[in-house]
Amino acid sequence: METPIIKIGNSKGLRLSKTILDKYQIKEKVDLVLEEGQIVIRPINSPRKDWEKKFEEMAKNADDELLLDDVFEDENFDEWI
Repeated sequence: METPIIKIGNSKGLRLSKTILDKYQIKEKVDLVLEEGQIVIRPINSPRKDWEKKFEEMAKNADDELLLDDVFEDENFDEWI
């Protein structure tokens, strides 16, 4: 796909369409990888973003209990020493 380089202040940049942004789930930042003769643009995925806030909400709603026991009856801790 051919796209023009546009002037942005004293710099230049690329304009990506909403379709491309949505398709590749590009939000606010991308990772530019410089390879032999090419530039690869990769979306930055932040799966743990806002986890602290979500954990606080879970604790507030008492929804932060373990689903499984923390220790199993047949677990042998001696093998980890």
